[in-house]
Amino acid sequence: MQHIALYPGTFDPITNGHVDVALRAARLFDFVVIGVYAGHDGAGKHPLFSAEERCAMARQALAGVENVRVDVFTGLTVDYARAVGAQTIVRGLRAVSDFEYEFQLAHMNRHLAPDVDVVCLMTSAQHSFISSSMIKEVAMLGGDITAFVPPHVAQALAEKFSQLRVERR
Repeated sequence: MQHIALYPGTFDPITNGHVDVALRAARLFDFVVIGVYAGHDGAGKHPLFSAEERCAMARQALAGVENVRVDVFTGLTVDYARAVGAQTIVRGLRAVSDFEYEFQLAHMNRHLAPDVDVVCLMTSAQHSFISSSMIKEVAMLGGDITAFVPPHVAQALAEKFSQLRVERR
């Protein structure tokens, strides 16, 4: 039996930290589905990029990784995990501040789907301070984000913020 893992997130946009976790998960599991969440985020986040744009960026960032597929999903993560046959949900931890939220989420998911395990992977030290929100803020203000995201993502952010500046005029 193939061990399938789901790595869910908004990935708005995908960062080098996300790629790091995805590649490490791909080494641990037979197959990894990167689930780009397209629904409303309960944290009140409004994605900068559409689900299709985020999915395309993730696909490009992980191109060539044979045992990884990127898809868009809505609804409960555990329902999507079951739909793709995943026995495990992978989550990334950057700092202690992530732990409490991930701990609560893992217990809720365990309650909803006792047959699906949650595994948290610590982000590599060089990516531990990177968040999509911070990347977007730095990019919006014209800062250099090339060390934190794949080149095509840096380009997409530059184009998106340029477009938004034109629309606001």
